[in-house]
Amino acid sequence: MNNDSHSAGRIQLDDPLKDGRQSETALKVWRGTARLLRQFDFACLPEVTLASARRADLLALGPKHELWIVEVKSSVADFRADSKWPDYRQHCDRLYFATHPDVPLEIFPEEAGLIVSDGFGAEILRSAPEHKLPAATRKAVTLRFARHAAHRLHNLADPDGTQLFDRF
Repeated sequence: MNNDSHSAGRIQLDDPLKDGRQSETALKVWRGTARLLRQFDFACLPEVTLASARRADLLALGPKHELWIVEVKSSVADFRADSKWPDYRQHCDRLYFATHPDVPLEIFPEEAGLIVSDGFGAEILRSAPEHKLPAATRKAVTLRFARHAAHRLHNLADPDGTQLFDRF
């Protein structure tokens, strides 16, 4: 099985969570956060491109069809470099930041929830305010989630097929 990425920015087939841009710290934060959300029966996908062309670090679909976006921040510099985080609200019911214990928590805005992850697990320190999506937006984001997950699964099962279609 070919484990090479076929183009820049593609998901590595030997590790579907990496696209080459994340630090090891960010991957640990993602892993602990995804484990926490799975305990709440959420399904999670990393690096999902939204209709606005923004890319959510983690898109989570809950058991009651709720949609959460989690932005992973591995350092103060990573947080300061991101001014686009308010744009994610139009694609989710709740917006969270996730980080690790070495990042000062006071830098994160009160307008979003806060998760701290050590790579093995995570804890929600501050719940995110809810802002329910309109039904049409919820449907569109949910379908994007489903298609993204199906393409990821297909890419793992048929890595040579990714040469034919370079969108996912």
